[in-house]
This record gives sequence, structure tokens and C-alpha cells, in this order.
Amino acid sequence: MSTASQKLSTQNASEAFIPMMRELVRTYQAFSACSETHIREFELTPAQFDVIASLGNTSGMCMGELGEKTLITKGTLTGVIDRLIQKQLVSRETPSDNRRSVIVQLTPKGQQVFEQVFPLHLAYLKERFDKLESSELDLLKALLVRLRKAF
Repeated sequence: MSTASQKLSTQNASEAFIPMMRELVRTYQAFSACSETHIREFELTPAQFDVIASLGNTSGMCMGELGEKTLITKGTLTGVIDRLIQKQLVSRETPSDNRRSVIVQLTPKGQQVFEQVFPLHLAYLKERFDKLESSELDLLKALLVRLRKAF
């Protein structure tokens, strides 16, 4: 294959790639906007909801584990936790046996919010995902896993 043919082949491949990439980004933006709008109805930010959802049905987590579960950066997570403490939804404690560790857990009020908001939000999102067949969801998941692994 000549250099010109290789360039044309590469160009055609990238032309097919770009519309898919745009659609992926648009889909993520639509999902994010839809989810965020619903979460804000409960006077929570998406990050606050993520923390509450991650802490629900647990006895608490250290900040590092919570950061991994939520994918919120350490600096941002500290601010989110501070605001949830102000709302009396979480507490933060330093265990006496490990002064370098910080454990975050839901307060009783936070547990109530989790028990109310989490199932409502799942049902809200499920209404949108129910527009796809089960086989389409399986295929979409498999393709997204393959795409993530490509990166």
C-alpha cells in the first residue's frame, strides 16, 4: 500500500471515529444533565449524592476508599464532605488507633436521605433505560467496556 493510500485509509478511519466520539460525548452530557437535574430536586449536588450513595448500606469508609468509589479528587472530596457535614448528613471521625485515617459515615439524617433519594433516583434513571431492550443494554455495556479498555 502506498503512503498516499495509507493516509487516505487513516483519514477514513478517523472520519468514522469522530462522529461516534461526538455522539458518546453528547450522550454523556445528556445523561449527566438529566441525572443532575433530578438530584438537585433533593437539594443535593451530584457529588454530594455520589458520596451519600457510596456510604449507604455501609458502616462508613476512609476518605481514600470514598475517593476511589466516587471518583472525586481528594481536594474536591474534602469540600463535598465539609458541606455534607454542614447539612448534618455525614460525620467525619479520626480513629484513635490510626490518627492518619479519617472515617466518613452517614448520620441518621444522612441515612434517611439515602433511603429516600437513592431508590427514587434509580427509578428515575430506570425509566430512561427501560426504553432499551435488555439485549441492547448488554451490547451497550460490552461495547463500553471494550472502549474503556482501549484507553
